Amino acid sequence: MTKVVTGLERLVNEKSLQDSIKGNIGYLCHSASIDSHFNTGVILLQKLFGSRLTKLFGPQHGFVTDVQDNMMETAHYVHPYFKIPVYSLYSETRIPTDEMLKGLDTLIIDLQDVGTRVYTYISTLSLIMEKCAGRDIKLVVLDRPNPVGGEMIEGTVLQPGYESFVGRYPIPQRHSLTMGEVGMFGKNVLKTDCNLEVVKMTNWKRNMYWIDTGLPWVLPSPNLPTMEGAITFAGTVLFEGTNVSEGRGTTRALEIAGYPGIEAFSFCERVMKRFHEEGLTEGFNLRPIIFLPTFQKHQGQNCGGIHIHPTVNAKFKSWSVSQMLCREFKRELGDKFEFHSKPYEYEFHKLAIDLINGTDTIRHWVNNLGSYSELQKLEVVGHEKFLNQREGILLY
Repeated sequence: MTKVVTGLERLVNEKSLQDSIKGNIGYLCHSASIDSHFNTGVILLQKLFGSRLTKLFGPQHGFVTDVQDNMMETAHYVHPYFKIPVYSLYSETRIPTDEMLKGLDTLIIDLQDVGTRVYTYISTLSLIMEKCAGRDIKLVVLDRPNPVGGEMIEGTVLQPGYESFVGRYPIPQRHSLTMGEVGMFGKNVLKTDCNLEVVKMTNWKRNMYWIDTGLPWVLPSPNLPTMEGAITFAGTVLFEGTNVSEGRGTTRALEIAGYPGIEAFSFCERVMKRFHEEGLTEGFNLRPIIFLPTFQKHQGQNCGGIHIHPTVNAKFKSWSVSQMLCREFKRELGDKFEFHSKPYEYEFHKLAIDLINGTDTIRHWVNNLGSYSELQKLEVVGHEKFLNQREGILLY
C-alpha cells in the first residue's frame, strides 16, 4: 500500500511550501490534525515557524475535540502549553472576528472532514473565506482525505431557503469532495473573492476510502471514533432530527439507531425483508442490537434497533439505507415517532430534519411511508448541476 501524504506532511517536508508561508500565522486545527506518525500539527508548526505561529483556532467540538453535542460552545483561552491564544469558532461567534484576525498574514486550515455536508468544518471554512474576502490574509488549506471516498455522491442537494450552519453550499449530503476542493467550490463556483491556496495531498485517489490511505484514524469529533462511523454518518446523522437515538452515549454512535420498547430481532427481520423487496441490498448488513445510552436521548433506557455494518464500501449507499430505516422507525413507532422541533444549530424557525436534509421533501416522504423508488427520484434533484460544477474544481 502506498501511503497518502497529507498537506500537513508536505508542508513539514517541503522547504518551498514553508517559504510560501509569510508573516504571522494562525492555525485552525483539532485533535485529528496529525501526521502519519501521530505527531500533533501544532507542535510541528511551532518547530517550523517558531514565534511566527501567533494564534490557534478550534472548530465545533473544540480545539481538543472534547465537546460532545450541537450548540455546546467552547471558550477562548491562552493554551497552557503552547502559550498562545486559542480562539473558538464555535462560541458566541462562528465567524472569525476582526480582533481574531488582527495581525495575521496567513491562516492555515487543517481539519479532518468526513465528507458529509452537515459536518460543520466545511461551513467554518466557508465563513472564514467570506470573512477574509478582500483582506490581505492568505488562506492555506492543508488537504486531507475524504474518508468516504471521492466518487460516490448521495443525498439531496441543499435547496434555497434551507441554508444553515449545517448546510451553506448547494451540494449533496455526501459530496465526495476533499476539504480543499470544498474551498475551491466556494472560490471558483460561488465566487468568494479570497486569497486561497490548497496544499494538495500526494498518492490520494478518488476511489480511496480511509482504510486505503495507510493513515491512522483519530476521531475528528467525539462521536466518530471509527472509520466505519464516518461512512454510516452520511445517513445516520438524519436521526439527530428525530426522537430515535443515533447511539450517542454508546461506543458506536452514528453506526446504530434505536428506540425504547422496540424488539430488535423481529424489527430487523421486517426491515431487511422490505429492503430486499425494494432492491436495497448491496454493500451492507443490518444486525439487531439492544443498547443503553449513557447520555443524551433515552439516557438509561434500553433501546432496540439496528447496527449498520458496511461490507463493500464502494456499493454501500449510506444515505439511502438510513432514510429507509427512518421510514421503518416511523412505520414501527406510529404516533410515538417524532421529528424534533427544538432549535438546531442556532436555527429556530425550521425543523432540524429539514436543515439536515436541505429540503422538506424527505420529511414528507417519511411521513407518507414512501417507496424506495420515490426516494431515489427525490434524491437526484440537482445532482447533474452539481456534477457539472465540481468538474472544474477537482484537484485529484
